[in-house]
Amino acid sequence: MKFIHLADVHLDSPFRGLSFLPSKDFNHLRNSINLSFSRIVDLAIAEDVDLVLIAGDTFDSVTPAIKNQLFFKEQIERLTNKKIQVVMVFGNHDYLKLADSLIEENDYFHLLGLSQSVETLSLTAKDGFPYQVNGFSYRQNHITEAVKFPAKGKLYTFGLAHMQEETGNASHDVYAPFNLENLKSLDYDYFALGHIHLRQVLSQKPWIVYPGNIQGRHIKELDAKGCYLGEIDEKTHETKLTFHKTSPIVWKKLAIELTKEYSLRELESLILSKCVENNTCYTVTLQGSEYLSDSLIEAVTDSNWWRQLSDNLATSYVADVRLALSNKITLDQLNQTAFDKAYYQVTEEAIGQDLAKKSEFLRDLLEDPDFLKDLHEESKLLLAAKLRGGFDEAN
Repeated sequence: MKFIHLADVHLDSPFRGLSFLPSKDFNHLRNSINLSFSRIVDLAIAEDVDLVLIAGDTFDSVTPAIKNQLFFKEQIERLTNKKIQVVMVFGNHDYLKLADSLIEENDYFHLLGLSQSVETLSLTAKDGFPYQVNGFSYRQNHITEAVKFPAKGKLYTFGLAHMQEETGNASHDVYAPFNLENLKSLDYDYFALGHIHLRQVLSQKPWIVYPGNIQGRHIKELDAKGCYLGEIDEKTHETKLTFHKTSPIVWKKLAIELTKEYSLRELESLILSKCVENNTCYTVTLQGSEYLSDSLIEAVTDSNWWRQLSDNLATSYVADVRLALSNKITLDQLNQTAFDKAYYQVTEEAIGQDLAKKSEFLRDLLEDPDFLKDLHEESKLLLAAKLRGGFDEAN
């Protein structure tokens, strides 16, 4: 028996922060999710799989656009017309009301656990191999309690769920938190998870797997995305897994070390010479940005400049340019003392005591380590620029 496991399609994803790109390029990015999904359907048909498992957040919201509902319906029909079973659950983004959607169940397309409790579905592969799928769907955005799964029977058993491993932090454990050891103790043959966009195998015996999302949408969702193809030995129930890349665009971080002062044209040529991979969305970090003048810093942090860079790349994009210090430039003692005091006031006092009190959104943002790292780097850079006259360049 063969099966495919995918999750977190996020049809309707807005690709926030990239609207500065030319409309043709932006539309290409937005269509990349649909293309990745159709490639997964292509793979399922080519491999003649018996089952496709979809582990939640197929849509990015509970009110998906009609065009994306129609697209999804067409892709599912491609599978069911080949007598491929499709079993799906809703996640915290797409807990749809079926009466308000174009999604309909049939003999080959099944939605599990719509009452937000685990439902068991017994099916048979094309060659007669029996198996069952236990799964549940969300009925609201948050599920704060662990969902109880039934004990495994004699059949090959799949678990299908959109949930996260518990952290011990009540404010974070709101997506059907589970204890990994408890999940292992169920001894299901394969637990197909969704919600975490990073592809990872939590356990091989038994299999507990996140396939990640099918297309990266921003710089935190790096590298190849796609789905897992599983092949089951029907006698031993041993399962082999293979990852298949289907994402048409890959996100990558690119660090460029600056070693001298540059003109805008020189900097542009340097960046373009490093962006050599096709179908790639780059976030570029300029390490050693203390070499840049104030006017150049203003230019390279303007999204219009990123758009110009992207215009010079055939199939790729510069989605962001970030600045970082190289620590190759030192300050004398007087300026270092002034720098440390100003840096503390800008980052620690202002952030911790003022901004965090203004809204829940800001509090969440200030708990994001990546955001804080960028904020600290930019604070250092701006302060260093103000003290540029006191630099003692050390090689």
